[in-house]
Amino acid sequence: MINGTELVSKEPPILNATKTVGLISDTHVPKRAHTLPRRVFEVFQKVDYIIHAGDLVELAIVDELEQLAPVLAVHGNMDGMDITGAFPRLNSLRAFDWKIGVMHDPDIAFGFKRMRELVKEHGFNVFVYGHTHVASIRWEGKTLYFNPGSPTVPASVMGKLSVGLLKITKEAIIPEIIPINEV
Repeated sequence: MINGTELVSKEPPILNATKTVGLISDTHVPKRAHTLPRRVFEVFQKVDYIIHAGDLVELAIVDELEQLAPVLAVHGNMDGMDITGAFPRLNSLRAFDWKIGVMHDPDIAFGFKRMRELVKEHGFNVFVYGHTHVASIRWEGKTLYFNPGSPTVPASVMGKLSVGLLKITKEAIIPEIIPINEV
């Protein structure tokens, strides 16, 4: 104690034991959509990180999302040279001891074979992908395969717009698909 002030608190600090990662893909701005829906910014308001699984089409999307949180992105098949030069085809990040991989289109037309190979090769616990514009959460054993869908371009006339969230602790990963009800 110095001058009546404690230097060390007797109470342990409250630490954020949960990380939240926003997942987005296939934004296609400005070619197939004018802007990101306002709802995307509401959903991602308190995320710790954002993963974009490709088909950004315009680099400005990353700038917009980075106003909310750091962005990890990959390029997709609709992205031009500026984006393919800025972002890799495959990327990853760690949250606690979990390894999250991301790729736009890991040959999804041929099923999950290529994704399983990538998961095994790189030790991913979660694999995020895009391309189909259809949201999907699929567990295979302890591996999570997650497609957040698209917040701007539905896969069909009856398709739904969406993004995803991963709530991550040291012990678990909780995936969630969030509908985006505006275009």
